[in-house]
Amino acid sequence: MSDNNDYTPAKVWTWDNESGGKFANINRPIAGATHDKTLPIGKHTFQLYSLATPNGQKVSIMFEELLELGITEAEYDAYLINIGEGDQFGSDFVDINPNSKIPALMDHSTTPPTRIFESGAILQYLGEKFDAFIPNDLKAKTECRNWLFWQMGSAPYLGGGFGHFYSYAPSKMQYPIDRFTMETKRQLDVLNRHLSDNEYMAGSEYSIADIAIWPWYGSLVLGDLYDAAEFLDVASYTHVVRWAKQIAARPGVKRGRRVNRTWGAEEEQMAERHSARDFE
Repeated sequence: MSDNNDYTPAKVWTWDNESGGKFANINRPIAGATHDKTLPIGKHTFQLYSLATPNGQKVSIMFEELLELGITEAEYDAYLINIGEGDQFGSDFVDINPNSKIPALMDHSTTPPTRIFESGAILQYLGEKFDAFIPNDLKAKTECRNWLFWQMGSAPYLGGGFGHFYSYAPSKMQYPIDRFTMETKRQLDVLNRHLSDNEYMAGSEYSIADIAIWPWYGSLVLGDLYDAAEFLDVASYTHVVRWAKQIAARPGVKRGRRVNRTWGAEEEQMAERHSARDFE
């Protein structure tokens, strides 16, 4: 790949298997399963198949926050999906999520079991099922959903845009890095302005909007994403930093971010989760 203006797109694009980049071995322009693979099913009602990426953390944090409230019906098993090895293209996983992205969830309390995919949909499903972390007041509930869907639309520019070109692309290219850095900083400014007048994203009440946004933007300003804190001058977004630290201190968040993590300090890793004892 080049940073020069010398690329002329073909009239019809063709797939180049040797395109390079960290995820070149799993990226492809077609959907569907690549192999047969049966997913394990544990003893709990909820079966989570995931990885501790920001999107994966949203759901494991949600479960741990529900359990922190004493909602024992939210007990779950969490199984590792190694996206680097292509586990998301196994037949059982594709049956749950035809888009082959983590996280994916099965609720076995229904007949037949209910599949839920896309992290925002899972957060809403669990919030509604257990009447938790979604405000009851209509205005606050609407604000919660405003910010939940803001995250869904904004984070691809942070992850697939900035994160990819800053950390994972096979070469450093100024144009895309500048382009997505500008957008990432604009998004941080959006959050900073909002949080200057609000304790949490939906106001005074912690909600699924915070749970959705924190693994991306909270991790970013706390220096845990893309090793880009200095580059982005995250310390200047003081209200986002305050909010990020406040949420990071929550017991459910501390536990949830560890689930399906297989990198980093050993005490932070937990490939699978089947009970609260796993954290001991």
